[in-house]
Amino acid sequence: MELRRTPFFPFHVEAGARLIDFGGWEMPVQYAGIVEEHRAVRRSVGLFDVSHMGEVRVRGPRALDAVRHLVTNDVDIVDGQAQYTVMCRPDGGIVDDLIVYRIAADDVLICVNAANRDKDFAWMAEHNPFPEGATFTDEGDAWAQVAIQGRNAVPTLQKLTDLDLSTVAFYHHAPATVAGVEGCIVARTGYTGEDGFEVFLPPDGAAAIWPAILEAGAPFDIRPVGLGARDTLRLEARMVLYGNDIDDTTTPLEAGLGWVVKLAKPDFIGKDALVRQRAEGVKRRLACLVVERRIPRPGHPILHEGEVVGRVTSGTRSPWLEKNIALGYVPRPLARPGTRLAVDVRGRVADAVVVKPPFYKRDY
Repeated sequence: MELRRTPFFPFHVEAGARLIDFGGWEMPVQYAGIVEEHRAVRRSVGLFDVSHMGEVRVRGPRALDAVRHLVTNDVDIVDGQAQYTVMCRPDGGIVDDLIVYRIAADDVLICVNAANRDKDFAWMAEHNPFPEGATFTDEGDAWAQVAIQGRNAVPTLQKLTDLDLSTVAFYHHAPATVAGVEGCIVARTGYTGEDGFEVFLPPDGAAAIWPAILEAGAPFDIRPVGLGARDTLRLEARMVLYGNDIDDTTTPLEAGLGWVVKLAKPDFIGKDALVRQRAEGVKRRLACLVVERRIPRPGHPILHEGEVVGRVTSGTRSPWLEKNIALGYVPRPLARPGTRLAVDVRGRVADAVVVKPPFYKRDY
């Protein structure tokens, strides 16, 4: 099957990026190197192509009500505000984690994970509780998307837009023209643990925006950043990855996402199962581990007193902290910070300790 390409693909080739198959997309995994790109974002600013992400538009007088039925969070947000949430199956398993952007009372944009684009849209359309009052449209091909992330994201992007970025609060968004490209949405959201923006834009604006951002960020030593550093950045910030840390066999309560589950809501898909799980007690939790000497990878067994009690879901050598870090599900009593565990790294047992999340938190 031929891989799909984003509108920014020519820039990746020109920059000499190493390209890989990522969920059916030919995407840059790295340019200069994962560690260098990771540190550039932490130190200053980086530019990401995230056009492979999916977008679903919900319009109509019952748009907000329909979205509230599908997701666990309350979506009690105003025009120009966004909210992180998850969408669950009736048994509480996670269909996907999402960001909901309220454009207006009758207009909502939902950003979904790249690998789940088709699945998520089909789920939403099938479970739309108000088909006469809310219309779901797959707009994945109608948008390109870039992320500008890091402490110098504001001065970089501000050069390219008349929108006063200081007025765009965290998890808020606004319409804007960026680098002369009209019809953009600038959102103060991201997947790195840094301040920054995600810009939704018409695909035909890609040729103008990518070089303009790199030029605007040149005084700050901006770097294009691939999927490899995107993964290490999000892991340091303890942001979960669908397919690794969460999926339809895990619930948000197990994954430490209870803060996006509003059980006081009148109803949403999965509510009964989550109410029951909370009443009975969550049996396992996604724990943050610092591992000594060896680098943990997904699938490696987590041990307690010699017995396997879980498996690593995400693991790497932290480029910024210079520690080996991992996420993994363990029995709830063993998820407390300070608990001593171990990880079997290809037959060699490495000591590990549970730490309080996140591994990294920005200082500005």
